[in-house]
Amino acid sequence: MVNQYEIHASSPDGQEAGLLAFAQQKRLAFKEQVTLYTDDTKQQPLLGFKARQRIDLGATYDVTDAAGQPIGLFKKSFAASLLRSTWVLEQPGYGEMTGQERSMFVAILRRFVDSLSWLPYHFDFTIGERPGFSVVRKWGLRDRFHVTITDPNLDRRLVVAMAVALDALQSR
Repeated sequence: MVNQYEIHASSPDGQEAGLLAFAQQKRLAFKEQVTLYTDDTKQQPLLGFKARQRIDLGATYDVTDAAGQPIGLFKKSFAASLLRSTWVLEQPGYGEMTGQERSMFVAILRRFVDSLSWLPYHFDFTIGERPGFSVVRKWGLRDRFHVTITDPNLDRRLVVAMAVALDALQSR
């Protein structure tokens, strides 16, 4: 059993455009690792993220490019996530970003009513007080996410890794 991810660009009118990356996540892994490829043949890696520790509620995940060079890291802030999921993301030389579910109500429903884990969510990532990017899980039969990057200095690869991780790691 695997989760499969296809990352597509959007055209200026908001329509789905070309495939940017493809990934699969094995479930029940003891040490989480996800590699994103150029397409579903999985011949050419683009980037990936890997947990530093085995199963850990506050694990740090290193994000690297295809050559294994660091792009950044992210980790779940366990204490802050008790009611509303909170992630910390770091891009070298840029500082720390914090991402948190926008709606406390939806966050609590998703945590305490298992049958509502499918509810859409909205994460806002900020650098200090400045908006960095957002990830919105859309309604639908298939999980769909819309990522909006507002800070032009963010590494898009790091943002893509975080967007995939939000889905892949949220329920862990």
